[in-house]
Amino acid sequence: MMTKTPKIFLWFGIVLILIIGLIHVIDAKDSMSDAVYKGWLFYANGAAALVASFGIYCKHDWGWTLGIFIATASLIGYVMSRTVGLPYVPAEPDAWFEPMGVASLIAEILFMAVFMARVMKGQR
Repeated sequence: MMTKTPKIFLWFGIVLILIIGLIHVIDAKDSMSDAVYKGWLFYANGAAALVASFGIYCKHDWGWTLGIFIATASLIGYVMSRTVGLPYVPAEPDAWFEPMGVASLIAEILFMAVFMARVMKGQR
């Protein structure tokens, strides 16, 4: 299904989800040393971000749905990795302010804000 989305939301959504994916792809190789599955999840994040950006560009609701799933799952993974840890990866409480992580966190939160603004705009 296609929804009419203002161009500003469209382009912010595309740019932000691509930033999230790119950051994860860049960090994937280093994440392989923590746990192989973590590195592959980072690559999958990047691939899914490409698919989501295509869906958003084509004005399909599924692109936004995939994008909000990516942003939310990435944010949850970020918090878990620094608090309780991930399977086979101990918590990294000193890693809260790593530049790549912070940049991704900002992009994720901004994507969520754009998503919510888009939803709210559609309800008016």
